[in-house]
Amino acid sequence: MKSPALLLLSITLIACGRLEQVGKAPGFTPMEGGNEFYAMASSPLPVTTEARSPEQEASLWSGARNSLLGDPRAAKRGDILTVVIEINDKAEISNSTGRSRSGSDTMGVTSMLGIPQRIDKRLPAGASMADAVSTNSNSTYSGDGQVSRNEKLTLRVAATIIETLPNGVLRIQGSQEVRVNFEVRELIVTGFVRPADVSRQNEITYDKIAGARISYGGRGQITDVQQPRYGQQIADILLPF
Repeated sequence: MKSPALLLLSITLIACGRLEQVGKAPGFTPMEGGNEFYAMASSPLPVTTEARSPEQEASLWSGARNSLLGDPRAAKRGDILTVVIEINDKAEISNSTGRSRSGSDTMGVTSMLGIPQRIDKRLPAGASMADAVSTNSNSTYSGDGQVSRNEKLTLRVAATIIETLPNGVLRIQGSQEVRVNFEVRELIVTGFVRPADVSRQNEITYDKIAGARISYGGRGQITDVQQPRYGQQIADILLPF
């Protein structure tokens, strides 16, 4: 009795949480507490402790990031770079399989110490042990499958370097939320990039991101209507037919 009661209580709590959003636009995800905010708000320990004189700091030719000849590309934790997503994939796969097999077997006993002849006398008219067993089989299989996909997505999103791995690879994470009326469009990008792949414009394309995870979706009234109810989802999982 406890399991159904707990299930009913969980469903009730979820429903109450959704009822609080009735008549309200979906809220944005808080920035504080996320990996991006933590990477920009905290200062990592310096790798080296080089002493620089005031003259070197004021020089235009020092090569520092804020100097005239400095490299403005993102390279350390907390820096921001732009991820360019231009996906235009098209795939068509077609498979066809056919198989056919037929067989015929006949077995009879014509002579075995005169036993078949004695049995033939006891069999009905026209029956004989000469054709004791006869079998025929026929099997035919045919399969046809086709897959067609066409995806196109063009987006740009700012991402933050949240970690520098020991081998120098940068771990990035970027998120973007746009609310139109009562629907929030969400874009999330995560992955690993090499500093050398970041262009002079401080941009990187999605095909240079290792382990890229790109999520493009939304939440709000339209998304809520498109999703089946919780009871229907549970029924689809539990019902065997």
